[in-house]
Amino acid sequence: MKCTVTAKESGLVNADILVQFFSKKEMKRDAGKVLAGLGVVASPDGDFKASAGEIAMLYRQASGKEASRVILAGVGEGKTAEDYRKAADSVARKTVDLHLGVLALDCSPIDDWAKQSKQKPEELAAILVEGVLSGAYRFDRLKSGKLDKEEKKEDKPKNIEELVLAGCASRLEAIEKGAGKGMIIGACQNRARDLVNLPGNHLSAEDLAEAAIEAGKRGGFEVTVFDKKQITDLGMGGLLAVNKGSEQPPTFTILDYKPKGKAKKTIALVGKGVTFDSGGISLKPAQGMDEMKSDMSGAAVVIAAVEAAAGLGLPLRVVGLVPATDNMPGGSAQKPGDVITTMSGITVEVGNTDAEGRLILADALSYAKKEYNPDVIIDLATLTGACIVALGNLVAGLFSNDEKLAESIFEAGQSSGEKVWRLPLWDEYDELIKSDVADVHNTGGRGAGTITAAKFLEKFIDGHKRWAHIDIAGPAFLAKGGSKTPGATGFGVRLLLDLLKGWS
Repeated sequence: MKCTVTAKESGLVNADILVQFFSKKEMKRDAGKVLAGLGVVASPDGDFKASAGEIAMLYRQASGKEASRVILAGVGEGKTAEDYRKAADSVARKTVDLHLGVLALDCSPIDDWAKQSKQKPEELAAILVEGVLSGAYRFDRLKSGKLDKEEKKEDKPKNIEELVLAGCASRLEAIEKGAGKGMIIGACQNRARDLVNLPGNHLSAEDLAEAAIEAGKRGGFEVTVFDKKQITDLGMGGLLAVNKGSEQPPTFTILDYKPKGKAKKTIALVGKGVTFDSGGISLKPAQGMDEMKSDMSGAAVVIAAVEAAAGLGLPLRVVGLVPATDNMPGGSAQKPGDVITTMSGITVEVGNTDAEGRLILADALSYAKKEYNPDVIIDLATLTGACIVALGNLVAGLFSNDEKLAESIFEAGQSSGEKVWRLPLWDEYDELIKSDVADVHNTGGRGAGTITAAKFLEKFIDGHKRWAHIDIAGPAFLAKGGSKTPGATGFGVRLLLDLLKGWS
C-alpha cells in the first residue's frame, strides 16, 4: 500500500472514497455544514451515532476523479488513541469489501483531535495508518481463485492501493513523519499475521527461521540460526524433547538489532515458536485443532517487533530469540512421565506433553540470560487455555517480577489498544509444580493453570530482576464467526513497540 500525505483539501483529492471523522459532539454540531460543503446529496439517518468504529456511507456529486463516496467514521468521544484506530480499521474494511483502490482521509481537524485525545498530530497520523493497514489485511495467498463463481473482477483492486492523508497543510511535516512510522509498524504487524495464518504444512521451524532471516535483510540487522546439532551442543533438552516426535528438525533463531551509537538498554524478546501443536502423546481434541497452527504467534510477534524497532531506528539493542518446532505424536515422541534436562541443568518431569511451550521457552530464557544478561527479558507465548478462561479473547495475561516493568507494560497496553491484565506470581503457587522425581513438574493441575505455567518459566530466568511473561493465548487468533477478519491478529506487536518507544 502506498501512503501519500498532501496539503490539498480532502474534497479535491482524487480518490474512490473520502472519509470524514466525527466525534459524537462534532456530529451534532458540524456534520451538516461539512457535508453541505462537500456537496453530499443526503444526510445520515438517525441511526448513525458516531460511536467509535461506526461508519455510514453517503454519496455526493463530484467532478473528475474526486470521490463520489463519502464515509462518515465515528470516533466516539475522540478522547483515546483507540477511538481513532477503530475508526480507521472500520473504514479500511469497508473499502476492501467494495474493491476500491484509493482511500482518502480528511486530516484537516488533526489539531483538534490532538487536543481532545492528548496525542501529538504525528502520533495520531501513525495510529490512523496502522488502523487502515490492520483493517485492510486479508490472508488470501493460498487461494487459487479457480472455484470463484462470482463475476470476474480483474478491473477492481483486491486491496487498497493508496492511502491519502489530505488537508494536512498546517502539520504536513509531522503527519508525514507519523505516517511513515505507522506504515512500518502496520506492515510488520501484518507480516506477523501472515506467518501465524500459514498452516503447518507451509510453515516448519526452518521456514520460520527463514522468515526471520528475511526480516533481518529488510531491517538491516543480524540473524543467526542454530540447527539441530548446534541445539544439541547447547544442551537445549526442552526444545529437543518437544521435537522428538517430529519429522522436521527444530531451529533456534536469534535476531540482533543494534542501533547506531550507544544503546540505551538491551531488551531480550523471547517468542514461543510451536509451528503446529497436536498436543503430542497427550493429544488434543480434534475440534479446533486446526487453529493450533497459531501456536507460534509469540515467535511471529517477536520477529515483527525486532524488524519494526530496526525500521524506526530505536536507540535500543533489541534481541529476539525464537525456539521453534512442531509438537507431534509418534513412536519417538516424548512420553508423559519422561524426565528431561534443560539447558540450565534443571530437570523437568513431563506430566503432559501438551504443556510443551514452556519447555522450549525454558531453554530460550536460559540462553537469553546467560549470553546477553539484558536489562529486560520479555517472553510472549500462546501458552495456556487457562488464560482464555480467565481473561477471554480480548486481553493477554501479564506476569512480572518487577513492579515498574509491569506498570510500563500495562500502560503500553492501554495506549496501543493491546490490553494486558496482571496476575500474581506468589510463592504459594510453587507447591503446585513440585515433582517427586525431578526438580520441577511441567504442569500444576487444573487450578491456576496460567499462573503455574508462569511460575514454571520463572525458574529459568536465573534470578533476573526484570522479567515479564505475556500469555497471548486469547487475543492472538480469532476463530471464525466474529465480526472482524478471522485468524491472526498480530497482537503484541503494537504493545511491544509502544513499550520500546517509551524506553527510547
